[in-house]
Amino acid sequence: MNKLTYLTLFLSISIYAQDIAILQYKGGGDWYSNPTALPNLIKFCNQNINTAINRKPVTVTPQSVDIFQYPYVHMTGHGNVFFTEEDAENLRNYLLSGGFIHIDDNYGMEPYVRKELVKVFPDKKLEELTSSHPIFSSKYNFPQGLPKIHEHDGKRPQALGISHEGRLILLFTFESDLGDGWENPEVHNDPEEVRLKALKMGANIIKYAFEN
Repeated sequence: MNKLTYLTLFLSISIYAQDIAILQYKGGGDWYSNPTALPNLIKFCNQNINTAINRKPVTVTPQSVDIFQYPYVHMTGHGNVFFTEEDAENLRNYLLSGGFIHIDDNYGMEPYVRKELVKVFPDKKLEELTSSHPIFSSKYNFPQGLPKIHEHDGKRPQALGISHEGRLILLFTFESDLGDGWENPEVHNDPEEVRLKALKMGANIIKYAFEN
């Protein structure tokens, strides 16, 4: 399937789509972690940024043509990630034809993600977003950039991205753990203000992905 065919497919089935998906990747990492996170984020978005997202996100695999139905794909976990060449090619075509992937490191993904993204974009590198990037103000203002939600190694939170033709197409949030902040309050016992900060940042990401 050539690039033009991928573009036509994406536009024909997803131009009005507002559903989102979770990426089921290979490698043994727990792609299914934080099961209450996305449903809670979806509820927050539907109530606050005028989306109409299905409350139950679907699961897609990197090599599946089904991924083209979703303008936003979420990826998370703690461990190993592996993309085949077929996975990498399909993900590349999905992103270049209008898709968006948010990779939220739930702790431990970072070295594997960096290695596998070289397969997807051998000519592009993850670059840190400045606090002036529109993803930090698409709905709610985060003048300091990515918020810190959970402490792991005492490092500062980083929002890293890959862009194409002026549009952010891949976001990698690292040392922040937004997904933990989206989970039900009893899971991590986060204060409400911390959860709200995570949900607002998540809503910014969804809004950016849908509108850009």
